[in-house]
Amino acid sequence: MERQQEYVLRTVEERSIRLVWLWFTDVLGFLKSFAVTSEELEEAFDEGIGFDGSAIEGFARVQESDMLARPDAGTFQIMPVEEGRSDGGVARVFCDIYTPDGRPFWGDPRYVLRRNLEKASELGFTFYVHPEMEFFLFKDIEDPTPLDAGGYFDLTPLDVTQDLRREMVNVLEHMGIPVEFAHHEVAPSQHEIDLRMADALTMADSVMTYRLIVKEMAARKGLYATFMPKPLTDLPGSGMHTHLSLFEGDQNAFHDSSDEYHLSKAAKAFIAGLLTHAGEITAVTNQWVNSYKRLVTGRGYPVPEAPAFVCWGRHNRSALIRVPMYKPKKEQSTRIEIRSPDPACNPYLAFSVILAAGLRGVADGYDLPPEATDNIYEMSDSERRASRISQLPADLNQALLAMEGSELVAEALGEQVFEYLLRNKREEWDQYKSYVSPYERKRYLPVL
Repeated sequence: MERQQEYVLRTVEERSIRLVWLWFTDVLGFLKSFAVTSEELEEAFDEGIGFDGSAIEGFARVQESDMLARPDAGTFQIMPVEEGRSDGGVARVFCDIYTPDGRPFWGDPRYVLRRNLEKASELGFTFYVHPEMEFFLFKDIEDPTPLDAGGYFDLTPLDVTQDLRREMVNVLEHMGIPVEFAHHEVAPSQHEIDLRMADALTMADSVMTYRLIVKEMAARKGLYATFMPKPLTDLPGSGMHTHLSLFEGDQNAFHDSSDEYHLSKAAKAFIAGLLTHAGEITAVTNQWVNSYKRLVTGRGYPVPEAPAFVCWGRHNRSALIRVPMYKPKKEQSTRIEIRSPDPACNPYLAFSVILAAGLRGVADGYDLPPEATDNIYEMSDSERRASRISQLPADLNQALLAMEGSELVAEALGEQVFEYLLRNKREEWDQYKSYVSPYERKRYLPVL
């Protein structure tokens, strides 16, 4: 740690960095920041920088508001220089939040994830994730009209968004965030940039950086980028399909070459844990009222990329958990994919509850149910019941009811974050259910 801090301080001096942004997130996953000058950075490493935690969503009450932000030197990155700027460089570093007496703050989402990763480590595992993050680009926030007519993997010539997507990838790589894929998604004006697999804490930091970079770069082009799960009624929503694996040292704990699925006992139990606790963790992986417009089911809807039913399959994209195809001599890439999370979640909390659910399955030896090989959306309700395929919560209220009774989620998040999320999300639901929408006025006002 001291060597990392020394490297950061030396880099700041050599690269003439004038300001360092200290980043952290609130409980809902919104990025927070304040800046210190290069001269103050060493003191920030040694003592932390004090701030009023009562001003941050879910952090603290007024009577216990003092907090300290301590930079994590391993997350230091120099920000890309804007054209025309000549006032010195700018860097950013993520912070861990502490109480004045030096204890980690239980309401810090980064600490929530650290605690869950420590539990995995006690079992001998390191948790790796690889999210596929989708977003839309619109003309502006008041005009969510698609900017192109492209579809999945389409190459749209002379399209400003194609060039912008390439520039976003370059900036992410410059920030030390490796990118695996980037392409046009299935809906018009929808895009996807996939980050290369990393340990869960590094990836959660990267997701926060990714969202900021995408939004800022779009704004510089006079466009608006949104990670809203379902911004338009007639187009698919945006997801964050997340690939997962556990490693024991350098070995992939999910791989077993002797198994017909090439899945180890730990992998099968991990999948079973996710399926068993899927409903309980959904309010965290899909935390907004709008999230459930993406998870919609019913007659007249095409098969969506977003799952609504709790089952697993090897190549079945209608399943909640998918096992990607095994490639010979690629044992290290054996993984599973959970398809329900959306890119508007708090990644620290989402990765925490996903890991907790999977580890519960491993620790308690959950049995994996039979694979779903049919298209779940084409099955009748009775066929799904016969196959013991349940449905994810259909709205935020159902998700909160499932979460409220979950000992697993309460333990994974900690009492303070658990209670704050329930309270905050109930308020969101109460506001939503009392709102009279344009749909209701258009449908009912002429006839009632």
